[in-house]
Amino acid sequence: MSEILRDYNEDSIETLKWNAHIRTRPGMYIGSTGDGSLPEDGIYVLVKEVIDNSIDEFATGFGKEIYITINEREVSVRDYGRGIPFEKLIAASSNLMTGGKFKGEIFKRSVGLNGVGLKAVNATSSHFFIRSVRDGQFKSATFAEGELIEENSGEINEKNGTFVQFIADDKVFVNYRYNLEFIEQMVKNYAYLNIGLALYLNGTKYKSENGLLDLVNENLAEEPLYPPIHILGEDIEFVITHGESYGENIASFVNGQNTTQGGTHLAAFREAIAKTIKGHLKKDYEPADIRQSIVGAISIRMDKAPDFGNQTKTKLTSKDISEGISIRTFIGDFVDEELDNYLHKHPDIATIINKKVQESEKERKAISGLQKNIKEKTQKASIYNKKLRDCRVHYNDTRNPLSENSSLFITEGLSASGSITKIRDVNTQAVFSLRGKPQNCIQKSEKEVHANEELILLKAALNVDEDLENLRYNKIIIATDADVDGMHIRLLLVSFFLKYYPDLIRQGHVYILQTPLFRVRNKKKSIYCYSEDEKTAAIKELGNGHEITRFKGLGEISPDEFKGFIGEEIRLDQVRLDSDDKIADLLEFYMGKNTPGRQDFIRKNLRSDSVMEII
Repeated sequence: MSEILRDYNEDSIETLKWNAHIRTRPGMYIGSTGDGSLPEDGIYVLVKEVIDNSIDEFATGFGKEIYITINEREVSVRDYGRGIPFEKLIAASSNLMTGGKFKGEIFKRSVGLNGVGLKAVNATSSHFFIRSVRDGQFKSATFAEGELIEENSGEINEKNGTFVQFIADDKVFVNYRYNLEFIEQMVKNYAYLNIGLALYLNGTKYKSENGLLDLVNENLAEEPLYPPIHILGEDIEFVITHGESYGENIASFVNGQNTTQGGTHLAAFREAIAKTIKGHLKKDYEPADIRQSIVGAISIRMDKAPDFGNQTKTKLTSKDISEGISIRTFIGDFVDEELDNYLHKHPDIATIINKKVQESEKERKAISGLQKNIKEKTQKASIYNKKLRDCRVHYNDTRNPLSENSSLFITEGLSASGSITKIRDVNTQAVFSLRGKPQNCIQKSEKEVHANEELILLKAALNVDEDLENLRYNKIIIATDADVDGMHIRLLLVSFFLKYYPDLIRQGHVYILQTPLFRVRNKKKSIYCYSEDEKTAAIKELGNGHEITRFKGLGEISPDEFKGFIGEEIRLDQVRLDSDDKIADLLEFYMGKNTPGRQDFIRKNLRSDSVMEII
């Protein structure tokens, strides 16, 4: 028997306890174990999983108030629903696949249907406490890392409901902190989707009386061309209007879950809008021209359990909304009837939409002679893109769960791309190499931008020219040097995405790679530092006999060193748009011909520590 076979025996097989499995593979249950700098980091999923259970109580008619408190790392959620049955309190908190939502009658149209969420919170928390109150009695349980510490019961003078308190374990989520802006947006979405529900975040009340109409109105960054159209039906609600910006800005939800990555319901809605408006106007418009500059939201409720791309539930993959009825048909029929009726009753709005579509069509055709040449170049580039080192799995590959991890690193120069290429994960990480600085799309003409070979090849790599639904990478990571030139290239790329593909940013696809400024090492250990403070801490940890290397560019970092910070420990800053950001104004101020204004802004906002980091 070979040595390999002898080593593989019954001792090689182990069975983990439920909590040990979650702690060993947290990504399967709550996604990223990041530090809280990104809204999709797992610490926010933990908060959401607890609130979801309270939302489900409200959806079934119990409890109109939810209190959420974030005190540094301690999170608590109190609802006034029915309270978990005492006999199942511990099982509901610590037995996987235990819950009240499997039969479909008690919790119809619920968000969490798999009996996993609360257990994942418990297992990944250093402290987890849950108390259920029912008719003047209570039962409570305290856990640590998913292990039951104690349980109590007795009388209590409180209203019915459930109270959950937890502290995410810093052994799972290293150096984490909560960004209250992310949690506030989560709470606002809950309010928009649950008319009449009052949510209190650290004492501040959030309540909506008009559902998705409030969401769209409060997030409009510009005056819409016409009052938003708000249509509410059974198990479906949508809002649409048009603005002047590029792209589409449509929020999507299913069973109260904010599907930031869209999915089958958003695709069906986009198709239905174009088809209905095209039919109403009786013009053979291109769907892209109809949807250009559209702002809106869509929410559906499903009786059957929704299928999502992952446990974090950011992309709907379900085909059917109920037995025998497809999501595409359900949304298509509803939009076709209701939106068409609305436009017949409001011909003035139909006229405004028609004018807007004509303008979008005219703008697109203004470079039609160039488009043919661009299309030929793009097709050739797609077949043989010398600047792209592709990966094996792409974002739109729904058959492969790794597609959620697919990334494209946009690098500065061949040396940096060469180092990343040698050490990357070839399954999910692609590399695109820029040559010098890309064009400033704000100061160049449309013709120059669309004819630029560098940008043609980048668009071909992303595969977004026809439709953003065809995007090939979930994360577009700008990886430039931590110097002045690198910062400029970063701004030029962000400007390009903001102007022509703002939805890539709105949907959370664009990131900045944090690269180390220093390496502090001795004979036993190397520590990569991203700031002066981290360098000081590393020097203190390693003591005497250390050496410090200052990285001036990615090209001088070896492939082995790259491995340390583009893997599981990768640090990314997400490029985000606030609700009141006006893209055109932002681009003109920062990237236009507003030199004196920018100089004044820099003088007023420059910090001494910022200077130190780029010297």
